[in-house]
Amino acid sequence: MKRVGLFGGSFDPVHDAHLALATTALEQLKLDEVRWIPVGQPWQKTRQLADAADREAMVRLAIAGEPRFVLDRSELRRRGPSFTLDTVREMAAAEPDDEWFLILGQDQYASLHTWRDWRELLGLVTLAIANRPGAALAANTQIARVEHQAMLLPMMDVSSTEVRRRVGAGESIAGLVPDAVARYIDQHRLYRAATTRS
Repeated sequence: MKRVGLFGGSFDPVHDAHLALATTALEQLKLDEVRWIPVGQPWQKTRQLADAADREAMVRLAIAGEPRFVLDRSELRRRGPSFTLDTVREMAAAEPDDEWFLILGQDQYASLHTWRDWRELLGLVTLAIANRPGAALAANTQIARVEHQAMLLPMMDVSSTEVRRRVGAGESIAGLVPDAVARYIDQHRLYRAATTRS
């Protein structure tokens, strides 16, 4: 039996706070691995994402130094909107003896009750919530009644929105993303049109 963390998101782009969260999950939950799952077609975002190939490449670069970080292409391969439940169902069916931990940020946790068939999802995974120190853990009352693990994310004021804004404005993103990701963004001229949308 393996203890596996599932870490999904648009990763547009992946940044240092993502890495800090995944590393915290490895240590606090004693995970054997964290599977990074870039979304294929997000059902809740209206913003146009960077190409899947670019987002996948940036995640590969970001996680290259940690052998317990694994890139999972499930949602990139799947046609249609990406639903977390479909991904978890596939993995649980393929590896029925493993224990699954769904790693979520505070914003995802607060909106979890809007996810498709969230009750079934919570029956398949243990929630691992990143909550910034000193912040209240906000959740829908139905979600709050479900037992789950909560973990603290080191305070890092980094977001993909801010990284995209800085690139678009010609500002430095040093210290916000791994060096290899910063080079990739520059070489492929990503996010050159400034945006403040999330």
